[in-house]
Amino acid sequence: MIAKQKVIDLVNERLDDQMFIVDVTISSSNDINVYVDGFNGITIEQCIAVSRNVEHNLDREEEDFSLQVSSPGLTESFKVRQQYEKYTGKEIEVLTADSEKLKGLLLENSEDGIVLETSKREKVEGHKKKQLVVKKHNLKYDEIKSAKAVISFK
Repeated sequence: MIAKQKVIDLVNERLDDQMFIVDVTISSSNDINVYVDGFNGITIEQCIAVSRNVEHNLDREEEDFSLQVSSPGLTESFKVRQQYEKYTGKEIEVLTADSEKLKGLLLENSEDGIVLETSKREKVEGHKKKQLVVKKHNLKYDEIKSAKAVISFK
């Protein structure tokens, strides 16, 4: 089986400081899937460069393999901290460890966790109509079961 660390090292050779690895998986039959992203997105040309570097530095005569390099889909959950950094200032959806769904603006991310600002209309005592209530949630990474970008077509 092909060593995962070798693939990671080969991928990193073609990434600049605005790009990062999201995930690398290698199946028992040597199906290699590499997911890369960038703070400004990632182009097909950049995926091709990563793919070629990995492919040219692994020996098919020694071990046959299949290789796929792509960006993670928009509907996929975040896997690395850099994804939170990329989506700072944008809307995300979080499922907490206690199964609470939160949707809001990602205000900050740090080594420990994130700050998410949610807003929704709620009944407030002393008011006849529902009022817009804005809350800030400080969440540690281990309190987050999953998080993903909210896709908006506005």
